[in-house]
Amino acid sequence: MKLELKPDTSHLESLCLMSDLTQDLENKRIASVVAGHPLDTVKTRLQAGQGYGNTFKCVLTVYRNESLAGFFKGMSFPLASVGIYSSVVFGVFSNTQRFLSQVRHGDPAAAPSLADMTLASLVAGFISVGIGTPVELVKIRLQMQTQPYNKANVKLDSTVPGSPVYRGPIHCLRTILQKEGIAGVYRGNVAMLLRDVPGYCAYFIPYAMFCDWITPDGSIAPHPFSIWVAGGVAGAVSWAVCTPMDVVKSRIQADGVYSNQYKGTLDCMLQSYQKEGLKCCQEDQKVSHLPEPDQQCGVGEGSAALTEDSHPAPTATAVDTWSVEDSENCTSSIKSKDYFIIKSFTVD
Repeated sequence: MKLELKPDTSHLESLCLMSDLTQDLENKRIASVVAGHPLDTVKTRLQAGQGYGNTFKCVLTVYRNESLAGFFKGMSFPLASVGIYSSVVFGVFSNTQRFLSQVRHGDPAAAPSLADMTLASLVAGFISVGIGTPVELVKIRLQMQTQPYNKANVKLDSTVPGSPVYRGPIHCLRTILQKEGIAGVYRGNVAMLLRDVPGYCAYFIPYAMFCDWITPDGSIAPHPFSIWVAGGVAGAVSWAVCTPMDVVKSRIQADGVYSNQYKGTLDCMLQSYQKEGLKCCQEDQKVSHLPEPDQQCGVGEGSAALTEDSHPAPTATAVDTWSVEDSENCTSSIKSKDYFIIKSFTVD
């Protein structure tokens, strides 16, 4: 009897699969930014601009004056940072949840309580501000620059709203640092904190509850349609909560280029309310309630938001997987875990 030994290459196959899945996730994130940025531009113009009226009029005005390129202004920074941002925020959320489960139940894989999910959402929202504020600031400054940066336009009075000030995202960031320092880079961070902290709670908790509700008992994974529906519902709820402070954040971050209208978050809120009443909080409701893949509230990352057993979310360098073994046939396979579901949780 001749015994032939063959090298075990299963780990190489797993690495190849993980690489393919990672690339697929990155492609989805990039696609979500490209698809959603025109909506984000319209939202920003309605929130911080003047004379646009309604969503339809804003779309026509941008297209007539700036062509299709006008809808994609300021996209490069979100495009470059979406992978890092999503990985950090969802990683913080899941790891905080696992830590709380370990402390409270002695098992990091235990079903999280509603209080644990809330606290994990608050931590994720707080961390997101440190990464997201500079990206949002540069994006909004470029979105509000309605005229192209060239020699003819650069001679215009820079106090005229929309006149060119920045050549691009790097020049924008460098100019803000030179004129306003680090404090200028984090302009609007208080408003963003007041937006993201409750916003993540309003996203993660409805997402988990709705997914748990529509996923049959005993299912190893939810149906993709269930993930899509849960993400859409959670996104709508989240943006309904976020919109008022998102308006304030956009106005503060757009301010300071052509004039200094607001002294701070509270002043912006008071001025907006005195001039427009509660209508100021509804400037972009129709646009925001679309499943816009904006970085800040995770709407576009709904399929990669939560894990069944609270494992960290996949990052740009690694994708979590399940190893499924067949004891009868002595075979195994790797299944992607590129989405994130909390199958059940407890209420304190």
